Amino acid sequence: MFDGIAPSYDRLNHIMSLNVDKVWRRHALKQIVDGTPQRLLDVACGTGDSTISAAVAAAEGSVVTGVDISEGMMALVMDKARKAGVADRIRLQVADGEALPFADGAFHRVTCAFGIRNFEHKEKGLAEFHRVLCPGGRAVILELSVPQNRVIRWFYDLYFLHVLPWIGGVVSGDKAAYKYLPASVHAFPAPGEFCAMMREAGFSRVSHKAFTLGLCRMYVGEV
Repeated sequence: MFDGIAPSYDRLNHIMSLNVDKVWRRHALKQIVDGTPQRLLDVACGTGDSTISAAVAAAEGSVVTGVDISEGMMALVMDKARKAGVADRIRLQVADGEALPFADGAFHRVTCAFGIRNFEHKEKGLAEFHRVLCPGGRAVILELSVPQNRVIRWFYDLYFLHVLPWIGGVVSGDKAAYKYLPASVHAFPAPGEFCAMMREAGFSRVSHKAFTLGLCRMYVGEV
């Protein structure tokens, strides 16, 4: 599915979020980069927006590794990275987020932006995030969320369940993919439940923060 919508993915993301997703990623970056050379891992990196943003913001000497199971999505990353001037800082690898092909403690930060809701076994993914982080490392996860306010929720459901699939279908030619998106967001664990899953995976000092009336949440956990 993601291979099929890859060519229109970035354009649709920015159109449908009114570019607010860029603001959410900037919030996450504050938790990811720390001014020192770092080894960063972007899981479910897709077309590389977060991978490239991290490479731009990270200190000299940092390396950002992006992994995804969709080769079609990742095929777009390096061209974007070259235009941003950070291709030399980025490494890409086809990999499953539930079985990461890296040694224990290989990274200072693991990030996953709008991807973990697609994991079949989220607890396995979180355990892998924890495993590949070194002591003092941090996982920073961005994910779409269902607003808790009833009025906002009504407008949210109207847009996500009816308008978004139509727009997505027109632009990408795959209406089913954009029906999957709201369904996957609605199926995602509630914030308290997901924080508990992170603690169960071994993370400490777990926290979450809502952005834009609860449309997005950032989850942070430390090793």
